[in-house]
Amino acid sequence: MPSSILFFLFLQLFFAIQPCHRVVTSAGGGGRWQLLQKNIGIVAMHMQLLNNDRVVIYDRTDFGRSNLSLPGGKCRDDSSEIVIKHDCTAHSVEYDVLANKFRPLMVQTDVWCSSGAVVPDGSLIQTGGFSDGERKVRTFYPCNGDCDWVETGDGLKAKRWYATNHILPDGKQIIIGGRRQFNYEFYPKTSSPDVYSLPFLLQTNDRGSENNLYPFVFLNSDGNLFIFANNRAILFDYKTGKVVKTYPAIPGGDPRSYPSTGSAVLLPLKNLDAATIEAEVLVCGGAPKGSFEKVAKRNFVKALDTCGRIKINDPNPQWVMETMPYARVMGDMTLLPNGVVLIINGAGAGTAGWENGRNPVLNPILYWPNGAAGSRFESLNPSTIPRMYHSTAILLRDGRVLVGGSNPHIGYEFNGVLFPTELSLEAFSPPYLDAQNNYLRPTIVSSTASKGKYIGYGQKLLVRFKVTGELMADRISVTMVAPAFNTHSYSMNHRLLVLGNTKVTSVGTSTYDIQVTTPHSGYLAPSGHYILYVVHQYIPSTGIWVKIL
Repeated sequence: MPSSILFFLFLQLFFAIQPCHRVVTSAGGGGRWQLLQKNIGIVAMHMQLLNNDRVVIYDRTDFGRSNLSLPGGKCRDDSSEIVIKHDCTAHSVEYDVLANKFRPLMVQTDVWCSSGAVVPDGSLIQTGGFSDGERKVRTFYPCNGDCDWVETGDGLKAKRWYATNHILPDGKQIIIGGRRQFNYEFYPKTSSPDVYSLPFLLQTNDRGSENNLYPFVFLNSDGNLFIFANNRAILFDYKTGKVVKTYPAIPGGDPRSYPSTGSAVLLPLKNLDAATIEAEVLVCGGAPKGSFEKVAKRNFVKALDTCGRIKINDPNPQWVMETMPYARVMGDMTLLPNGVVLIINGAGAGTAGWENGRNPVLNPILYWPNGAAGSRFESLNPSTIPRMYHSTAILLRDGRVLVGGSNPHIGYEFNGVLFPTELSLEAFSPPYLDAQNNYLRPTIVSSTASKGKYIGYGQKLLVRFKVTGELMADRISVTMVAPAFNTHSYSMNHRLLVLGNTKVTSVGTSTYDIQVTTPHSGYLAPSGHYILYVVHQYIPSTGIWVKIL
């Protein structure tokens, strides 16, 4: 290759990984948007924040060549690849949040529509995908250098495409479902690496549209799994393979799972020492039954504008329905440090799938779980970038939400289409980050669980913080957030705990100690890394990383 061409390619790679000028696109009382990177070279279809404040992002290997070259002359050769068998471009990146830079990573097989979880040692274990990647396991170990994906051969027993992973109290992952997989398995494997039948997934499979992919899974406070697929849910004992409880179908009976994609969160867990802990699941958005079939005829049905909320530990649990300000399909739900839910991204009509969405919903909304019924939603400032199919959103340690992705096309398409492939990254700053709240904002000074130290279950934890304004001791709390693996409108392993037994003591000018008790078991907080926040009058500090063992 001529030296001039090599120099040109070097310049392309050099400028691709430099910081983008941060542009404020909207400001005011309803949140603020920033463009962090105009072009990271790939679509942010899957995202996971790691404990070194870096985000692993990837799309798929069969989109074609991306806009970011692999470094050092690396190329991926795959004779089974459908689109390009010799590919010298990246389909994964590591984004450094603090430096606002990114670098290319290399995946060997197709990671399209896969799943994953961060395990107790802080590494990301990612499973499944499409074609040659459907039984693969890949590991990314956090580092500050040139680490990359490490791929294990066929580490799964079943093909996992559109599956859900959840971290368990013992540090293993359970991997549930996937296309034409009505079963589950565990990773890492034991002496009996079996696949176990889960008839509930077959029962919730709609012929022709499925509507049960990427099921919403949450670890309950009793150690069982709440599993929602299509329009209903079960409480499942994964150790015995038994259904513990069957919940009523969500009112209206419309599907909320892929491709009629809604979103869901486990609302903040509080009163952690109670005999029975109140656990609530919130499911929002989706598409009316039959929408996926109608999209094939280019009939884009208005998305659902309702949320269902259910207390999963109640003896007689019932769904309570609420109406959102906007109909939304393919939205993302993220737990903020103050326990409020952010609903962001998505479309107002259609379903997930290639070219299937219309009417982008640009306005995020907040859902205040403790607000009065009928007044829990708050509309915020809009983005200028549609985030349709294959969009993502995750919470960062500083309280911002990283937003990326959108590619409703079978390849990278930038011209002549309704919603071009989107390679940018934005940050959305919720209203609590407005400067007018700075006098209320805690700043963590130190903690008995500072980085490098572990905390145990049921232990006293002391956090020292400062607040420049007047402190309201009865409006102060400490929260602990598990970062999410986000893809296809669902944040796997995402949970927030409000730590109890708070005792606030003044120790100096504008300086205070708060003492709390950590969760008493792995049922509440599986072992691993969490972000710890001090929250004052709904205004959170910047978080600190802690590890619970």
